[in-house]
Amino acid sequence: MAARKKKDDTTAPKQRARPVVLSHVDGSGAITMVDVSHKAATARHAVARALLRCSQRTRDTLLGGTGKKGEAVATAKVAGILAAKKTGELIPLCHPLALHDVQVDIVAVAAGLQITATARCHGPTGVEMEAMTAAAIAGLTLYDMGKAAERDMVLDGVKLLEKAGGASGVWRREKA
Repeated sequence: MAARKKKDDTTAPKQRARPVVLSHVDGSGAITMVDVSHKAATARHAVARALLRCSQRTRDTLLGGTGKKGEAVATAKVAGILAAKKTGELIPLCHPLALHDVQVDIVAVAAGLQITATARCHGPTGVEMEAMTAAAIAGLTLYDMGKAAERDMVLDGVKLLEKAGGASGVWRREKA
């Protein structure tokens, strides 16, 4: 005999989920660049993180600059900064921004190398994409610099940790 489904006997009306509104899609479903001309310029910053998962041996080789391609950490930092500056050219609907500061930090962790990127500007739109692009490209650069030693490295967990500025204020990831 087949088991019967348990009847839901709650009488509370079910709440409908709010539809997701995408900022780069207009009412007809076409992609569009968001018009920020009416937005006030404010101080903005964003912090993003990525993790290059690799062996301890590869991690130490990259940190020590002793790999076949040379000084990996400095190269990755410069690549991350350059990528942040080029974000508006890489991501089609992202506004080009006059960045005031980009920092890329790379530290050893048990799983490999942790990359943290911070971007700052004073403008009409946020710098989240610039921070995430910097972290991702710095991680990819580290992969490129270390692939002769270890091909199965994984660039993982590119994520926004926090952003501040503009009408939406401050946002922080609860669990970094």
